[in-house]
Amino acid sequence: MKNLMLFLIIASMLALTNCSKDDSDDRYELLTNPSWASDSLLVNGFDASGPGQQLEKFKGSAKFNKDGSGTFGVYKGTWRFPDKTRTTLVIVTDSLPFPLTTNIVELTDKSLKITTQVPDLTGMTGGNLNIRMTFKAK
Repeated sequence: MKNLMLFLIIASMLALTNCSKDDSDDRYELLTNPSWASDSLLVNGFDASGPGQQLEKFKGSAKFNKDGSGTFGVYKGTWRFPDKTRTTLVIVTDSLPFPLTTNIVELTDKSLKITTQVPDLTGMTGGNLNIRMTFKAK
């Protein structure tokens, strides 16, 4: 009788675990439900959102639509999760010379923080630019 009871408990726990919602579904909903307002746009640890700076055009609102389209500051384009973990976000727009592949550092119903490294196309730093963009839900 003890073995039967133990089996039923274990089977119930496994069934409940398998019925739980997938975290990646939650990440999709967290990203697409709100509109986002830029909070900080940093390059190599310094604000880069001012006039003439590298991230000026990302300043303002970002919206990730459920159909994969979106607006990112003044840019319009598409976005996607390239894998099932949904910890990487790729933004593609004709206005940028390459797809922007970012790591999602934080994604909650109130905050989105992404980081990436891109080559310094101006050659001023002699290497990569470390970018960190933080957005707050509107």
